Amino acid sequence: MELDKRRTKQATSVRRAEFVAAALELAAIRSPVDITTTDLAHAVGISQGAVFRHFASKEAIWLAVLDWATSALMEQLQTAARDDTKPPGRRDPLAALHAVFSAHVAFVIAHPGVPRIIFQELQHAHDTELKARVRMLMQQYRSLIMQLLVEANEQQLLAPALDVQSGAVAFLGAVQGLILQSLVSGRVQSMLDQAPGVFSIYLRGITGGPGVDFAQHRVPGGPERTP
Repeated sequence: MELDKRRTKQATSVRRAEFVAAALELAAIRSPVDITTTDLAHAVGISQGAVFRHFASKEAIWLAVLDWATSALMEQLQTAARDDTKPPGRRDPLAALHAVFSAHVAFVIAHPGVPRIIFQELQHAHDTELKARVRMLMQQYRSLIMQLLVEANEQQLLAPALDVQSGAVAFLGAVQGLILQSLVSGRVQSMLDQAPGVFSIYLRGITGGPGVDFAQHRVPGGPERTP
């Protein structure tokens, strides 16, 4: 009996992951608001009625997608910020900021459905559980950038009197603006060429000088497209 329960739980977990992957693939090519549970069921290969054996509602599917996106993105950003070649507390925070910027761009290139889902949800005037998930992601992201900027400030790498909170807002604005423009143009891959120059401008702004020229460094390829 216990073994049967474990197998059922594992099968449900696998099926839910398939729905997340299908939702991301569809959102990459279609407006998320137009994606139905029937579309998702067809993509996964089950009947529309069977969808609700795994999710209580359509919103629950999108919540699962955002939970996966938050976990996957933050894991990649934190990994990018970490420098295992140096002892704790001795990493180069400016290089870490560049690595985080590049990692975010690579993630979006691999999963363009994620920002489309987020931007779609933020258009709603009223508060929702989905919007709360987006806020949670942004809070975690902002906290990581703030930590790196504080380290840079402590190492006297930033412009005098730079407000680190404003620096974090500018970082998020730069990467989100780049992503939004790529989605509008339909050329997500163009971020590979544009990201280094955009980051170089940001870096000059927070350091008050020429900084390091990252314009010659292309963003590396992104991860696999499925969770």
